[in-house]
Amino acid sequence: MAEPTAPPLDDGDMLAAIDIGSNSFHMVVARYTLGQLRIVDRLRETVRMAEGLDGRGGLAADERQRALECLARFGQRIRDIPPQHVRALATNTVRSLASPQAFLVPAETALGHSIEVISGREEARLIYLGVAHAQPPKAGHRRLVIDIGGGSTECIIGAGFDTLERESLQAGCIATTRRFFGNGKLTRKKWRDAVIEVSAEFQQFANTYRELGWNEALGASGTNKAIGDICAAMKLTKGAVTAEALPQVRDRLLQADRIDAIELPGLSNDRRPIIAGGVLVLEAAFSALGLQRMMVSKGAMREGILYDMLGRGGDNDPRDLSVAAMMQRYGIDEAQAARVEATAMRLFQQVREAWGLDDDDALMLGWAARLHEIGLVIAHSQYHVHGAYLLEHSDISGFSRQEQQVLSSLVRTHRRGVSKSAFDALPDRLLSSAKRKAALLRLAVLLHRSRSAEPIPHLELKAGDDRLDLVVGKRWVDAHPLLRSDLLGEPDDMPGLGITFKPFVA
Repeated sequence: MAEPTAPPLDDGDMLAAIDIGSNSFHMVVARYTLGQLRIVDRLRETVRMAEGLDGRGGLAADERQRALECLARFGQRIRDIPPQHVRALATNTVRSLASPQAFLVPAETALGHSIEVISGREEARLIYLGVAHAQPPKAGHRRLVIDIGGGSTECIIGAGFDTLERESLQAGCIATTRRFFGNGKLTRKKWRDAVIEVSAEFQQFANTYRELGWNEALGASGTNKAIGDICAAMKLTKGAVTAEALPQVRDRLLQADRIDAIELPGLSNDRRPIIAGGVLVLEAAFSALGLQRMMVSKGAMREGILYDMLGRGGDNDPRDLSVAAMMQRYGIDEAQAARVEATAMRLFQQVREAWGLDDDDALMLGWAARLHEIGLVIAHSQYHVHGAYLLEHSDISGFSRQEQQVLSSLVRTHRRGVSKSAFDALPDRLLSSAKRKAALLRLAVLLHRSRSAEPIPHLELKAGDDRLDLVVGKRWVDAHPLLRSDLLGEPDDMPGLGITFKPFVA
């Protein structure tokens, strides 16, 4: 099977990872040296974007402006780093927007780089990767990692550098503070009721996690660090959070009757408005999972993004493993997928320069070729529609939402008429290249409709801005009358991609 790969990293290359979180925006800049990452800069700004969510998927003007101004400052710092070495990921708050593109378009302009939205489970995978690299795990040990963000909480069990279980709950420190203490008042009764509600959300997976078990628990990101600092300042621990210390932190917190009156040793003014929700979520997690002790990790999602970029630039792209797993799970005909992929790559190389396609386009086209028949597991009729649905709505490790939407669009349009809505989910910056990749995949699938292993002897493709001319060998076409019929019919469908197609026999 063809293996298109992204260009490898060179010694001295600079990389940047941006975590567009619900509470804070983080950026880490690193240099790739002798196969390792060396952090050269860190930036963090408290944006509290989740405070601007209105419950209908809208974002208030103040929070939106704070976010854009922060991204503009980040963009100034990394303006000399090439786009392929920058990865910016948006999490829960942007996932919650009714119209993410209304925020992402100006956000990408401010940053000067594209921004991807990731699912909660993909966020969990990257968090675990960051923690595992910051504190290398012991062989044979399993870890529980909990990350309480502004809008969501991720819980992961992993071994080595791989995740075994990943969950994401809609219960972050900002979201939980607003949900239960939106009027600013604190009472013990309200706290008890809130802990019961949040604990019920953890109970959805608590039994599975407890049966699998773990050797140590680690907390990632700012909320857990802040609670660990409070435990240390209160002389309850040396920085860990324990089942004995956490109730004492809670009781001290509840001595205040209002959020703005909270006084906790070691608590910063910046963290005060949202600490109640963070402590509450952690108390619920300790209760539901039976935790006794949790250390605080030095790593988080931004470090995970950096190490994921290393994998993407080398031989350990997690997306390859995910595609292979899906092929196996859904019983895809690997021989046919390989034939289609090889021909798609053959066509790609002939039009790559004319159409301005790059290595990422090659990767996406290759994955779409491997998965184009995934919908057959449901039914042959409309299998391209079924496949598109599976690819858009599955949790596919390593892929952002936009990447899944591209895959879905390619599979949706690889046969039959091109639906007018097939590309609606894609941002404008991806639209042209997606339609061009769809045209290449259509031709590759069409050329292998017979599912024969017989090689295609002559295949020449030329591209203009909005046209494709395909030249195939006469003797081969004459021996395949169904192919001739398909080629003659394809010009009627290709205009749905904004492309004029003409087949020629030589």
